[in-house]
Amino acid sequence: MSQIQQISGPGIPVIGNDIDTDRIIPARFLRCVTFDGLGEVVFQDDRSQMKGEHPFDQSQYANARILVVNGNFGCGSSREHAPQAIARWGIQAIIGESFAEIFFGNCVAIGIPCVTASAADIASLQEAIASEPTMELSLDLNTLTINYGDRSIPASMGSGPQQMFLGGTWDSCGQLLQQIDAIQTTAARLPYLAY
Repeated sequence: MSQIQQISGPGIPVIGNDIDTDRIIPARFLRCVTFDGLGEVVFQDDRSQMKGEHPFDQSQYANARILVVNGNFGCGSSREHAPQAIARWGIQAIIGESFAEIFFGNCVAIGIPCVTASAADIASLQEAIASEPTMELSLDLNTLTINYGDRSIPASMGSGPQQMFLGGTWDSCGQLLQQIDAIQTTAARLPYLAY
């Protein structure tokens, strides 16, 4: 299992409330068998409409690792393709005012911490990133703090998800694989699995 305690790197601001999963990954891209290639089409329709002005098209954010968003991010349908597309673009953590519950859960399931901060702190952070795109951000899940420049702001996350990241138990497949011997022992005792 993989513990996630700190994520550092440049940030990328995507400004606006109620950005839904259809905007994150349009429905026509959901027919894929795997999630491979979804990073290339994340925010595809928004990017097309903005003709190169969307943050995910701007070269100064090409190395971003932390997405900074506003309220109710990831609302709409429950498609797990949305966090997959964001992750496959290169994002390792998301900081926002609030997240849709299913989107949040889908992020936890693939190891992307989503923390919240106040609207004022988010606005200041987005402005700071826009002014200095190469600035290093650091999200510490132990202390629930976000550090950038000479500032430190508090973050929030439920204690359950926080402990899952810190302990590495967010990875349900990893947990199963760690218990493979016990699973095989139990399976061998089950009469309906005997060959």
